[in-house]
Amino acid sequence: MTQISGTSRPSERLSFLENFGFGLGDTASNFFWQTFSIFLLYYYTDVFGIDAGIAGTMFLVTRFWDAITEPIMGLICDRTKTRWGKYRPYLLWMAIPYGIFGYLIFANPDLGQTGKIVYTYFTYAMMMMAYTAINVPYSSLMGVLSPSSHARTIASSFRFIGAYGGGLLVSMYVRTLVQKLGGGNELRGFQYTMGLFALASVVLFWITFLTTKERVQPPEGQKQNVKEELKELLRNRPWRILFLAAIFSTTFIYIRDSVTIHFFKYVVKTGNEAILLGMDRTSLFLALGRFSMMLGVFCVGFLVKSIDKKPLAAVLSFGTAACWFSFYFIPRDMYGLMLALNVVGSFMMGPTSALVWSMYGDVADYGQVKYGRRSTGLIHSGSLFAMKTGTVIAGFLGGQLLSLFGFVANQAQSERSLGGILLMFSVIPACFAVCKGIALSLYPLNRRKVMENERELASRKKLEFAIH
Repeated sequence: MTQISGTSRPSERLSFLENFGFGLGDTASNFFWQTFSIFLLYYYTDVFGIDAGIAGTMFLVTRFWDAITEPIMGLICDRTKTRWGKYRPYLLWMAIPYGIFGYLIFANPDLGQTGKIVYTYFTYAMMMMAYTAINVPYSSLMGVLSPSSHARTIASSFRFIGAYGGGLLVSMYVRTLVQKLGGGNELRGFQYTMGLFALASVVLFWITFLTTKERVQPPEGQKQNVKEELKELLRNRPWRILFLAAIFSTTFIYIRDSVTIHFFKYVVKTGNEAILLGMDRTSLFLALGRFSMMLGVFCVGFLVKSIDKKPLAAVLSFGTAACWFSFYFIPRDMYGLMLALNVVGSFMMGPTSALVWSMYGDVADYGQVKYGRRSTGLIHSGSLFAMKTGTVIAGFLGGQLLSLFGFVANQAQSERSLGGILLMFSVIPACFAVCKGIALSLYPLNRRKVMENERELASRKKLEFAIH
């Protein structure tokens, strides 16, 4: 790996309060996103009573609308002008709709089977629109917090500490909250639990709005042209590679997470008894994984001072793939080995997300240098579309594969079904993680090129200031 130091000038660094407040925005996102990732397929099949194949098809169909809304939201953000900036205002405006639609997915109305399917399509589609409307601006905000790539990497680290912190709370306490608040009724338990998460998400997004500031502006007199901006985005090779990496990343994470409950309920058969801090074996497995991701993210600031983040992210992705693949060979009664391997794989997986998301700011710099136009919102909306595309692939494959392997909810599973769940928990996500590592290996913006772009944009800014 290339050994290069990387720092930001004092004027470009962000305060701890701003970094921390920025990170809380992803905590807000992950109260729902991680719940969807870990519990939604289980909720639809085992609690709400929808066929796994129908749920998988719903994930696929609702994503076609996202193909339109994601870039539209990015273009809208880039054209927004308020006293609060281009991206921050949406954290204020869209927090309440986000909380409402996230809650409605679990509101559990008394409907027949057809009514349940219609309700599932409607609420999930509306939630994904609300997610787009608040997370495209939130993700884009990282690209304008500072002109320094290093400062943005640190902000990205705080973001994913917040994200994994939210995921940790979800993995530790959702099952317990569902049981306690529902009094043994999972439908009611999910309803009350997600009501609490909705309220917390609104408050946290507002805190992010209040504690952050936009500092990077587009070039003076930049002209807006949708056709040209989309053309420039598609010609942006670093963005195309990160787009593929994001699809592979979200797919392997979401496939594995979506069958974790199934894996422990049917394959490992751990039971629901509490073994540590009120957590059963499934919750402990999930919680240690999220905690390990957080520990990995804590190391990012130290690592990127001496190691180029491009090869670092690729190597960590391959390491995670090796860990997940190994689960296929672990005997079903060796829970301790499962915990240990999950900790190692999660520790390596944590930093890659922070590193990759910080690269999008570098991609925006690259686009501005190459084409003379900064399209931060459009670039980040493309990344979120890639992430949602990964959830489409994972959600569709998850539901369809469970159906193909003969899964029947709340019944003793056949050996074919058990083998299929095991594949979905180990080999299949490992293959997508390998694809992510390969994509990151091809990413062209190393540390030297990123710093050259920073210097070029700084000199252009000085020239603009001198002219005006």
